[in-house]
Amino acid sequence: MGGHRRRTARAPRWRIATYARPGVAMAGYGDEANEYGDIALVPHPALTVLFDLGERPFVVEDAGGARQRERVVAGLAPVRARGRGLAGRSECLQLRLSPLLGYPLLGATADLRGAVVALDDLWGREAVRIQERLRAARTWPDRFAIVAAALERRHRDAVRTVDPEVAHCWRRLTATGGRVRVDRLAAEVGWSRTRLWSRFGAQVGITPKRAGQLIRFDRAVHRLAAGHPAASAAIDCGYVDQSHLHRDVASFAGTTPTEVAASPFLALDHIAWPTRYR
Repeated sequence: MGGHRRRTARAPRWRIATYARPGVAMAGYGDEANEYGDIALVPHPALTVLFDLGERPFVVEDAGGARQRERVVAGLAPVRARGRGLAGRSECLQLRLSPLLGYPLLGATADLRGAVVALDDLWGREAVRIQERLRAARTWPDRFAIVAAALERRHRDAVRTVDPEVAHCWRRLTATGGRVRVDRLAAEVGWSRTRLWSRFGAQVGITPKRAGQLIRFDRAVHRLAAGHPAASAAIDCGYVDQSHLHRDVASFAGTTPTEVAASPFLALDHIAWPTRYR
């Protein structure tokens, strides 16, 4: 998950790994923070799983005040979520999952709508065992291999699958930058708008309209982080005007385009997450 860090010495040093299965990406980072860290999480079109491996506790808190630590899952578009940690050595393995894989691997994407929950609630004791093995591993490649093996097992044993129609609609939304109408998607898969709305929401975790807004927002904030003015970012990403972009940034990130553009993690996204989540 992207984010911007306040009152910290510098941005994390990312270690990157590319996982073979489409729709899955992993990155590990370590940092020596000299000050208390406060990170505003910037939503993106993927589910996030975090394994905290550092010396000091790192807590992820949602807008409702619910706090999770050590093993955390963030659904699509968590509202005003923040990560907070004490000074000291921090290490974290972050996993991004396409919603098309989140449904079979996590099994509760509808329950993750805008929420931050404990991975233990979804994977039980397996989540604890994985983290214990990650802490014992000496290198990032070893850690990535541990998570990859766990994902392979869960994917092999999954009893839930995403409808082909839902997968088609998600891929169309990502391919068009979120600029395709729900009526058009429903017609393409031969479903009613109501059925698409229901099945997509149950399997992806948000409605197709909200998914399109999230994908468009993600593209816009990366343009802002790259130095593009808000007006041109709005036009490039299909917003009616700049005020429309401001409303989406406030809705998803709880901040302004100027503030979200300063996110060091967004600036690193092209390195840490070189693939899209289709």
